[in-house]
This record gives sequence, C-alpha cells and structure tokens, in this order.
Amino acid sequence: MAAVIAAPASGSGKTLLSLTLLSWAYQNGRRIQPFKVGPDYLDAQLLSQASGQACRNLDLNLCGEDWVRQAFHGYGGVADLTLVEGVMGLFDGIGSSETGSTADVARLLGLPVVLVLDAGGQAASLGALVRGFRDHDPNLAIAGVVLNKVSSPRHRELLGEVLDRMQVPLLGCLPRTEALALPGRHLGLAPAHEVEAPEQRRQAWAALASEHLNMERLEPLLLAPRQGPHPLADIPAVKGQPLPVALASDAAFHFRYQETFELLEQMGMPVLRWSPLADAPIPAEAKGLILPGGFPEQHAAQLSGCEQSLRSLRQFVQHRPVYAECGGMLVLGQRLQDLNGNGHNMTGILPFKAQRGRLQVGYRRLQARRDSPVVQNGQKLVGHEFHRWELHTNRQPSDRSVLWDIEGWKVHRHSEGWVDQTVHASWVHLHWASSTTICSRWRAALEAGEKRSPNDLSAASNTNGSNCSSNAGAG
Repeated sequence: MAAVIAAPASGSGKTLLSLTLLSWAYQNGRRIQPFKVGPDYLDAQLLSQASGQACRNLDLNLCGEDWVRQAFHGYGGVADLTLVEGVMGLFDGIGSSETGSTADVARLLGLPVVLVLDAGGQAASLGALVRGFRDHDPNLAIAGVVLNKVSSPRHRELLGEVLDRMQVPLLGCLPRTEALALPGRHLGLAPAHEVEAPEQRRQAWAALASEHLNMERLEPLLLAPRQGPHPLADIPAVKGQPLPVALASDAAFHFRYQETFELLEQMGMPVLRWSPLADAPIPAEAKGLILPGGFPEQHAAQLSGCEQSLRSLRQFVQHRPVYAECGGMLVLGQRLQDLNGNGHNMTGILPFKAQRGRLQVGYRRLQARRDSPVVQNGQKLVGHEFHRWELHTNRQPSDRSVLWDIEGWKVHRHSEGWVDQTVHASWVHLHWASSTTICSRWRAALEAGEKRSPNDLSAASNTNGSNCSSNAGAG
C-alpha cells in the first residue's frame, strides 16, 4: 500500500526523502507515480524530474474529494509504485484547522504515514515528538519514521534506541550531505530547470536511498493502489475543428497543472509551446493564449527587451482570448519591478505597475462579476493565490474591468482580476480539470474568436476590447 511522506513542519526533509525514493525507483527500472498534496508547483516539478513521470497534485481544497480519489487511483493505479508527498506539517490545513491538510488526504485515501523528522541536536526528546504525532489522531497510522540530518553512527544508535522503546519502526536515516542540498528562490525551492546536473543528482539520491534507507520495509509502502478509471475518462473527446492554443512555456512561465493540458488536448485544443523569452511571435495557428504563472520578475529585464514577443502579444489580445494567471498577468501590465527593485516596461495591455509587496498566499473563494473567456457572471469557484508582488493602479473597485470578488481565511472580500472581451487575468490559480466548465467556456471563446470578421475585431479593439485600459486609467 502507498504511504504519505509527511513531517511536523516544512523544512524537515519531505522533499529530500521523496527525491531519494523516486530516484531509487527510477534507477531500478520501476515506474513510480509521484503525487504532491496541495497546490504546489515547484516541489511537483522536482518530483516529476526525479521520477520521469508527471507529478499530480492532490488538493482537497481546490479540487474536492471526488477529484482527489479519481486522480490517485486513475494516475497512480497504472504505475508499479506510488509516492505521495505531503505539504507543510502533517496536520496543517486552512488557517489553524486541519482542513485540506496532509492528514486529511491520508484519511480520505486510507494511507499510512511515513514521518520525516529533522533529528539534528536531539536524542531522547525525539520520543516526545514521535509520541505526539502518533497519538494525536488514532485514525491515522504512522508506518514508521525516517530521520534527517543524522550526524554520526553514534547519533543514529541513540535515536534508534528511542524509537525501539516506543515500538515505532525506524525506516532509515539521511545524513548531512551536500548531495541533499537544493537551491531556493523567493517563493520556495528553485524550479527544476535551475537544478544543475539533474541526472548526476538523481544517481546520487538513488545511492543514498540504497545506503541509508531500509528499502525492504519502505518498498511495500510504495506499492501502487488499485487502478481506477482515468480522471478525464467521462469527458467526451471533441471531434470538431481543432483549435490550437499557445502556451507560454520557458524559464519565466512554468507554473501549470499537467491535467489542464491533457484536458485541452482531449477537447480538441492542441497545445503549442511558445517562449516569450525567445523573442518570437505567438504561433500563427494559435486561436488562444495561456500565460501561466512563474517568475517573470526574475527575467523582467530580458522580457522587456523581447520586442517581437511583446508586440505579438499586444496584437494577439485584440483578436483572440488570453488567459493569464499570477506571473502570467504581470507581462500584461505597464511596468514590472525585478528582484533588484528596477522597473522594466511590459506590454502595457493592462493599466498597472507591479512591484514587490507583502506575501499573499492561501485559498480564495471567487464570485465572478462578469463573463470572461473561462468564467460566467455570478459563477463561484475556488482558487489559490501565492505571490510576493502587488499591482499599483488608479482603477476603482466598481470598474467594469474587475473580474471577480474574492475572499479567504483572514482575507476580507475585495475586488480582483481584470476582464474584457478577450482577457481573463488574475492573481488566482485555477485547476481547470476539476471544474471542466472552465475548459468548455474556453473552447467556446476560441470558437467565438474564429467567427468574428476582421471588421468586428477592429471595432472590438476600439471599444469593448480596450475596456481594461480605457476605464481604469494609468497605474
């Protein structure tokens, strides 16, 4: 039976243990399907790279129980092995609750927990920590413990004696080593494409698993679940005219869920990769454009110099639907501040300037104020917000360019996002596959764009198509 890799808190070693186990499976020719609890993109990229399989997110708050069950059995059941990495501490959910926590997912799927503990600087005190997590919820089974940052064989022996007295299995000890070090960025771990020598790292991680982990006991805790139907099996394939969709995909734009693009393909919208950083025009055959999140602020100077990319985007938005979330939205503004505080010109499609601000993170309840290319006026959804940049604009909260009202834990209801005939732009990330009306409306928007005549498009660019800029004023 598969198990959940969990810990008392972030930074304890969940991702490091997961990478060693995935690398061990890959090096031994086993197909292993990784999952990540919560809305995380960066950890998921690393898990995908180590396993050779696209990591899937199990997010109860964003996607609901049915989707989480379907994803776990549909994607996990076709592999030899399965690994689920938790998020934050084992019992940490929304606010001070356990709602949507790693423990919540483990209970829903009936999975035991492998607890990863940072053992640095302790011996007998480890017992109090393990006992607390073991006894906190009698409905949650602790399958064993893996200790991180074990400094010496003597340290390992002391910790092993503590766990033996508690009859809690010790499943391995990861030493302090540079092989387990991962670079970080301003939103967490560095993205997978910035990790140097990934194949050598994978080999080193696999060797650490073989040497320091009890794989005879851990492998049964990686067994795949029973196979279920594919999560998208009930969505009929669209047999109409293919409507290709351009996807911004490079070092600046890479926060995305794999299921979104599988869904697009199934519904007759093949994905065309486009790199704004390559200073190339949007593919001519594209009927729509998706600008996902990422780190455009890290590449703001280079983006500002990509005149062909920015010009192509300005022209495209006059005629075709554009969906932009979080970092993808920032390129639509007037100026973007980089990591060093320097401002750089962007497309100027939307009247705001973006600069570093307070961290905004959490799930958001959304209610659309207007129709957009993916949502309907009055529609209610759940999304996730995670960024350190903020927008400066003269727009009023009552402006018709406001996309929706949002609220969350300790976040009062307020207006957010930008919308007009062709644009949906917001800080909020959506999981398209868990609410397929999003993708259906997107295809309808592409079809509507196809039906417009050149005269209609010209008129739209001078009226409705420019609502976002003409009504709000400069930022």
